[in-house]
Amino acid sequence: MQFVLAALVVWGFVGGNSTAVVNGSITLAITFLPATIERKYDLPLDPWLALWVTAAVFLHTLGSSGLYAHISWWDHVTHSLSASLVAGGGYTAARAIDIHHDRISIPSQVSFVYIFVVVLSFGVVWELFEFGLDVISTASGLQMPLAQHGLEDTVKDLMYNSLGALIVAVFGQAHLVGVAETIERWWHARAQ
Repeated sequence: MQFVLAALVVWGFVGGNSTAVVNGSITLAITFLPATIERKYDLPLDPWLALWVTAAVFLHTLGSSGLYAHISWWDHVTHSLSASLVAGGGYTAARAIDIHHDRISIPSQVSFVYIFVVVLSFGVVWELFEFGLDVISTASGLQMPLAQHGLEDTVKDLMYNSLGALIVAVFGQAHLVGVAETIERWWHARAQ
């Protein structure tokens, strides 16, 4: 994926596609983040988590480089995957805090609701961000890398965000506990 992203950045430079250059460069930098965190902070990360992060940003970058315009369902896939990533991060952080602090207890029923609230909040903020970019684009005449495509698109985006949250809410408690425990052990070791 990193090779494809690097090629996309080069293609953007050659073809004068600033969206491909900006999104490709940012995404390429994000793909190095899991290894950097592991090396710099001595926090071992599961390779599947690194793949999850990389796949989410990779698919978004491919979409903004032209697939959003040509494949109608591409936006739904990327919103669901990105939302699942936000949900996974929110759940893992909450669970690590729950494990680390004796006075904090988050029941699994509340975790389910918490995941939904976090994802829907991020989704609303993201849609407001896209709306703001549209306002700036209209006022300045600049083409923005992200765009809002009307109320129907916003509602669909939030619906697919909910799907990503639902997947993590159902399966995250079983599959992300080990990640939360790893983060808690790391957190405890650094606090000493």
